[in-house]
Amino acid sequence: MNRRDYRKMKKKTSKARLAIKVGLLVSLTALLAIAAYGLSLRNQAEQAVDRAYEAVPATQKSEIRAEAKVEPAKDNVSLLLIGVDDSEARMQGDGNSRSDALLVATFNPEEKSVKLLSIPRDSYVYIPKVGYKDKITHAHAFGGTHAAIESVEEMLDIPIDYYVKMNFNAFIEVVDALGGITVDVPYNRLEKDENDKNTIQLVKGRHELDGRHALALARTRKLDSDLERGKRQQMILQAVIKEMVSVKSISKYGDVIEAVGDNMKTDMSFKDMTSFWEYAKGGMPQIDTINLQGYDDWSSGAYYYKLRDSDLENVSQLLKAHLGLIPDSSSLTDSGNSNVIGTADQTAEGSDDY
Repeated sequence: MNRRDYRKMKKKTSKARLAIKVGLLVSLTALLAIAAYGLSLRNQAEQAVDRAYEAVPATQKSEIRAEAKVEPAKDNVSLLLIGVDDSEARMQGDGNSRSDALLVATFNPEEKSVKLLSIPRDSYVYIPKVGYKDKITHAHAFGGTHAAIESVEEMLDIPIDYYVKMNFNAFIEVVDALGGITVDVPYNRLEKDENDKNTIQLVKGRHELDGRHALALARTRKLDSDLERGKRQQMILQAVIKEMVSVKSISKYGDVIEAVGDNMKTDMSFKDMTSFWEYAKGGMPQIDTINLQGYDDWSSGAYYYKLRDSDLENVSQLLKAHLGLIPDSSSLTDSGNSNVIGTADQTAEGSDDY
């Protein structure tokens, strides 16, 4: 090899080394940027959860749970999801609105499974806060979060370990922050928006919905029943979870955290909340949806959804088994849909629009 060829080869080698160094530097910078952003997100999330934290007083804790403290991802736990319309138009005299949605989720870390129960808002149940039976949607209006939790515990005979309460603004903004959700819309209908104005046009078929359209679909029940409404809420919640698990851009997590803002209340700490991500490892967790069987009752002049005692007992036993409070049982009657337990005997609009 002559001197000229040697110089050329040395020059190429130097360029290759420089390219490798630049590539490594860019990669390292990118990793540091991602790590810094991740740390920023964590701090942002911690601050959001701290603002949202609102514990149930120790004197009002469930007497059903024998353990002093349970931990998500370690223990079988339950979570009550409360959706409320806290607009001035819906507020009651004491500052509490009715709950617009009540869903109970039980988590079993060993099975990596979730059971999701939708409670019809007009279910006629005993409300401990007032000492008589009424629609379960009124429990929150009577006594806020604790009254809602207490009524659900009384109804299902299970402990509610945690709660998350979210208003309409948070729901809309979370769905929008995720870039929308894809769901099956059952019919064409002009629906009310979050301000009770008829501005939302739903179109039958499989569509990607923004937050306002998703909320309208979750709330409506004019063309079917309270039970079907519960099924739609389960479907929408599953779609939200699916988007959260498969979110394509890390920046969306920051948008979701920002969306929650001051529109959520929970008694979970940041550590508790992040523990639930164990269920998302490896993809979408197994979620079994459950609905309560009952019938429409107008005998008192007001509309109530009367729950079938046998079905309520079956659902209670199923959730207890999933929480590990009793031995597993296969006695629950399936309605024919492998994911949905219980069917309505009739359909009704109920006495309220929402």
